[in-house]
Amino acid sequence: MKTAAIYARVSSDQQKEDKTIASQTATLVSYACSQGYAVPAEWIFEDEGVSGATLIRPGLERVRDLVAEGQIQAVLVLSPDRLSRKYAYQVLLIEEWLRHGVQAVFVNAPKSNSPEDQLLLQFQGMIAEYERAQILERSRRGKRHRANQGEVSVLSAAPYGYRYVHKTQDRAAYFEIIDDQAAVVRQVFEMYTAAAKSIGAVTRRLNEMGVPTRKEHACWERSTVWGMLRNPAYRGMACFGKTQESARQRRSSRTVRLQEKPPRRGARTQHETPREQWIQIPVPALVDERTFDLAQERLQDNKKFAARRTIEPSLLQGLVHCAECGYALYRTSTRSTARKISYYRCLGSDAWRYQGQTRCTARAIRLDLLEDTVWAEIARLLEEPELIQAEINRRVEAARTSHPAKQHKDTVMRELLQVDRRVERLLTAYQEELLSLDELRRRMPELRQRELRLKAELASLDDQLGNQATYLRLAHTLGDFLGRLRTQVQDLDVLQRQRIVRLIVKEVVVGRDNITIRHSIPISQRSSGGPSTIGGSGAHSAGAVVGASLLLRPWRDLAANVEPVHATVRRRVETTGV
Repeated sequence: MKTAAIYARVSSDQQKEDKTIASQTATLVSYACSQGYAVPAEWIFEDEGVSGATLIRPGLERVRDLVAEGQIQAVLVLSPDRLSRKYAYQVLLIEEWLRHGVQAVFVNAPKSNSPEDQLLLQFQGMIAEYERAQILERSRRGKRHRANQGEVSVLSAAPYGYRYVHKTQDRAAYFEIIDDQAAVVRQVFEMYTAAAKSIGAVTRRLNEMGVPTRKEHACWERSTVWGMLRNPAYRGMACFGKTQESARQRRSSRTVRLQEKPPRRGARTQHETPREQWIQIPVPALVDERTFDLAQERLQDNKKFAARRTIEPSLLQGLVHCAECGYALYRTSTRSTARKISYYRCLGSDAWRYQGQTRCTARAIRLDLLEDTVWAEIARLLEEPELIQAEINRRVEAARTSHPAKQHKDTVMRELLQVDRRVERLLTAYQEELLSLDELRRRMPELRQRELRLKAELASLDDQLGNQATYLRLAHTLGDFLGRLRTQVQDLDVLQRQRIVRLIVKEVVVGRDNITIRHSIPISQRSSGGPSTIGGSGAHSAGAVVGASLLLRPWRDLAANVEPVHATVRRRVETTGV
């Protein structure tokens, strides 16, 4: 009696739930008994929910190992497309097994080895590959069309805070808010934006509170909170097409694949697509638009300003770069006989980073001198509240007249009015017996579904405009804030000053003989010259300090004129949204 192994596969979770793989296995076991094959129970391998377009499958790996060990004489498979959806992979596996004297037996395929039957088997493999490509393309276009119609059924699943409600004859599928989970989502956004907690701190807080996850676990992960903060569904607009498949750059090792529960991933991975290609689908909002935007802004800032292993924070961390080569300036230090001195140094000036050749000739600059200079300029800028108030007034007026939500709301209201008119015309035609009941039932659900989508989108836009109005009212308290800030500006520590600088300054560019501070507030026409002291630690003039420090060579030529360092600051302004 010949020994054989059985291999069965289904590619989708729906097939897995429908137990179609069990029917495959039963058919193969019956075939093995009728043909006299001996198949032990441990040699029945099943790959559930695994694509046939890849060879990295746990069950298939174990079958190939059995073949290489010479323990079996045949592999029983229902049909060629169950072995693989790619014809090249089918040929590869069949030839590999034949080299070890193992025959691939397909139940639903020709049994003889005649040239005609072999040609038919090849045609089956090519048709299976064509069928897979056709199914993928039809599915993609169908999902894209439904996404443009505003159907949430094209999304993979409802995120945390929602429950997916299946469609019925009367209405389309929709997301229903789960109150307990929605409160957790709002708390996460509040801790991250208002309380300025890190993602790690938010995760620890959720675990301390014992908040259950979606799967009723008590342990939250940082990646889960990070994904929650980035999910646009929480602001009322779920997005379809956020990711696309691409080739995986690093493939898992054989040791990982042969684990008891190997990871379910193939030779392809998901990468984020450009945001302009996303298709928005209205869903109930859990947080307001401004809170979500603040969270996105902070996530972007964290990429630039992340402290990571920084022990001593600095005022301009992540904001300084070199005017000569464009590289960022990093912090370094040296120690004299009396004290430790910190500097900002250009990355391009380090020869050891670039095979012994420097890319920039800029010299290091004293950290305390640069930061005191920039902070003095920012403090003087805040002493003129009329400049900031004028900028706020300009932005408030622009928000009132050209807010995109207001323009989009007008468009949505016009579309909703057209849908109402079409519904009335259908009902009128049915009452006058110009339309049958079956035709009315066929055409009405689509209009009702579009009406519900437009109403949900309109509600989301109303929330955005309401939040914008609240923001405009809060802008009037800016004068009081600046007044308190001027009285306390000298008593702020490094972290408090750092937060103020990052709110105002976009970047600081250090050149050979100048410093350019780019911020988001227009400056007055007054001269930027200032006091002759740097910081408040002494009465040394800029020239004296420069002459005493060889690492301030970019300003050494100016020392002869005893010109204050503040006078070398060129304040070129680029207005950005802060």
